[in-house]
Amino acid sequence: MLRLGVDTGGTFTDYVWLDVHGRLRLHKRLSTPHDPSQSILSGIDALKVPQNAEVVHGSTVATNALLERRGARTALITTKGFADVLAIGRQNRPDLYALVPTKPAPLVPRQWRFEVDERVSAQGEVLVPLRAESLQPVLKQMAVDEIESIAVCLFFSFLVPQHERLILQEIQKWFDTAAAEGRSASADVHVSLSSEILPEYREYERTATTVINAYVAPLMSRYLSRLASGLQQRRLTVMQSNGGIINAETAGRIAARTVLSGPAGGVVGARYVAGKAGYEALITFDMGGTSTDVALCPGRLPSTARGEIAGLPLRLPIIDIHTVGAGGGSLAFVDAGGALHVGPQSAGADPGPACYGQRVAERQQVEQGRDLFFGATTTDANLILGRLDAANFLGGEKYLDLRAAKSALAKLARAMGSGSITETAWGVVQVANANMERAIRRISVERGFDPRRFTLVAFGGAGPLHACELARNLQIPRVLVPTIPGVLSALGMLAAAPTKDYSQTVMRQVDETGATLVQWLLENFRPLVERALIEMADEGHDPASIVLQRSLDMRYVGQSHELIVPFQENDVGSAFHAAHARRYGYQRAHARVEIVTLRLSAVAPVTPPSLYKETRETTDARAAVVGEKPVWFGDEQTVATLYERGKLRPGHVFSGPAVVFQYDTTTVISPGWLSEVDDYGNLILSNLS
Repeated sequence: MLRLGVDTGGTFTDYVWLDVHGRLRLHKRLSTPHDPSQSILSGIDALKVPQNAEVVHGSTVATNALLERRGARTALITTKGFADVLAIGRQNRPDLYALVPTKPAPLVPRQWRFEVDERVSAQGEVLVPLRAESLQPVLKQMAVDEIESIAVCLFFSFLVPQHERLILQEIQKWFDTAAAEGRSASADVHVSLSSEILPEYREYERTATTVINAYVAPLMSRYLSRLASGLQQRRLTVMQSNGGIINAETAGRIAARTVLSGPAGGVVGARYVAGKAGYEALITFDMGGTSTDVALCPGRLPSTARGEIAGLPLRLPIIDIHTVGAGGGSLAFVDAGGALHVGPQSAGADPGPACYGQRVAERQQVEQGRDLFFGATTTDANLILGRLDAANFLGGEKYLDLRAAKSALAKLARAMGSGSITETAWGVVQVANANMERAIRRISVERGFDPRRFTLVAFGGAGPLHACELARNLQIPRVLVPTIPGVLSALGMLAAAPTKDYSQTVMRQVDETGATLVQWLLENFRPLVERALIEMADEGHDPASIVLQRSLDMRYVGQSHELIVPFQENDVGSAFHAAHARRYGYQRAHARVEIVTLRLSAVAPVTPPSLYKETRETTDARAAVVGEKPVWFGDEQTVATLYERGKLRPGHVFSGPAVVFQYDTTTVISPGWLSEVDDYGNLILSNLS
């Protein structure tokens, strides 16, 4: 099948087109943040993608709606006495030393959090039945307030979902009737049920996740509908946060599953490319225009069911990615104490870095009483230092304005009290590197992993610019730069398999052994399996081809956290003890073990893009040399050799200092580093010092 991967970023939209000959074609263009579909459709027209192609899309619509707090007008219906669960939250102190700690305001204000009189016990017994007529005043008020989306989260509904389903029926009936009679502007009100979104215990996390879905689903649904209309007959699928893809209709309905859509594609792509090259223990480093995403892959995709977005808990299966506001467009500024900062504010696609030449007039951006907008970004600093070349950006399609970059850095230098533009530019790069270095330490060293045992996979439009310095500082011995690093997330979407996840809380102690416990688990997995096969068949996948992956959330009795353990029929308890020892360094062999939640992943087969090996001919890379230029490394300017990536062949070997140009990124190779082109065309950079 003809397939196009599209990743919408904060600055650029990336395209990887797998054409009729199985060849990959790349394309990049500036994003259109006000309507991402505009950039996508114009890129499809430029690539002349035929109507029988499939478009796999990584979207930031849900993410941006949460970060910018511009989601739908959302209401919450919950059990009497629980309307303030969203506001109370947990007693976590993320800012331990803050004298007046603050936390994000709930997505649903107090006046739109409604209570209904019903109650279910922890054992699943209906204590107070729900009366349908009691919903009428609530629904009438929602119509008056022009509510667009409703989250329904009742106490213990993961055990007894009938009350939530009754509320759904009454909502649909009331709004249909009200629209017909002219009492409501629209019957098109989105409803998210916690028993469908997250049938698990922990009231706050379940409520917050259901509300997140309700908050972003109408926007996502409208956006995907608009995009699908523009795509005409082309099939549209969407990347999920878990590294799999789903159809557009499901993505619009359960939009919370797409909040890390683009970054997940990058991790999938990095694992696919590095795995082909023979590397399994990876740290993925994806530096784009707005942010940097890092993940640690110890031979597998790092998955978790505990995520966070915009300070809110998201209890859905996601790839464990850590994000920091450090990208090519990150703005540099000086705080009240004279310290230099880079990010998290970004120039984005509009107006973009100063060197893009898109700033008609100098603008001032003031936040929290500080002047943030001197116009200098990380990209401008790299251009000043010679790491970027004005004539070799996007394959020469875009010429960078060196004079505008110097003007922006000069203003920043004056604010710092420094007279040297070059020193200021190097300071910007160092601060940006420090931000990204802390992010990598957080996913590696702070979790007990030694980065010296891993390979750093550098990609994104700016990742290869900074990879050598980060690897040196973290003592990572090797860097892999893929053949198409700037659009690797889009490639990852073509390698991602159709996947759907299901869960169900059971709260069962492991007090039996052998066949009895296994039989009980299989019986409780059966409803999830039946639902998975039906839904995957509805999306066009052969049920016989679906791979079912079962796992268990387990813990010692009395613990408040769980580990996800693959379901092994031979000995469930021993598998958990071994997993606990790997994660925490000890196990309690005689302690009671509890199964909290059952998890099921249904995965359909996929044929990823072919990566072809080539024959090595020579180690001499002189045929790829296109010149030389002075480049700053630290406080020294050194003449670096310039290479054209398209002329580098497998087996070529060369040393830094060097700069490698290609359409989708620029790779900077520091002095003391050796570069070798492997059989797949990847650059393998090794630290010789």
